[in-house]
Amino acid sequence: MTFPDPDSRADIGPVVSSSHLAASSLPALSEVEFALTMANHSFQRWMVRGMTAAGLPGLAPLDVLILHLVQHRARPKSLADICLVLNIEDTHLANYAIRKLDRQGLVATGRSGKEKTIAITDKGAKFCARYGAIREALVLQAAQQLGHDPAELSRMAATLRALSGAYDQAARAAAAM
Repeated sequence: MTFPDPDSRADIGPVVSSSHLAASSLPALSEVEFALTMANHSFQRWMVRGMTAAGLPGLAPLDVLILHLVQHRARPKSLADICLVLNIEDTHLANYAIRKLDRQGLVATGRSGKEKTIAITDKGAKFCARYGAIREALVLQAAQQLGHDPAELSRMAATLRALSGAYDQAARAAAAM
């Protein structure tokens, strides 16, 4: 069996989806953007299939994210809180997901003063727990086998959160142009 010479790949360049954007002052950011795109789609696919495996088919990725956020710390959340934490600009998308989860008995809506609140139900909490067990068996076990240092994963997450701020600022600037 013959293997390609590793030096022959040196002129291929970074792994990106848009070489015209990689031809910039920071080509590595194009690599990050492509990796984010792949990771985002993979993560969304996992959330939907993981929740289906937990016994709850038919949810969209945003539905799953909101369900888990509402379960977070078992405290009711407002629509504004949900949109802020998940960085959702279009509140109607979050509202639609909340109505869908409410109809399925996974969350319950209420009021705190004038503000609508969303709380997890026992049924919703059970599905979140089942999803968590499946995640532990399938995702976490596979991730741990890769041998990544947990501190490095936390640093990577902090970097991605910081980059999201740069993209948000750029979006505001672009909207003002």
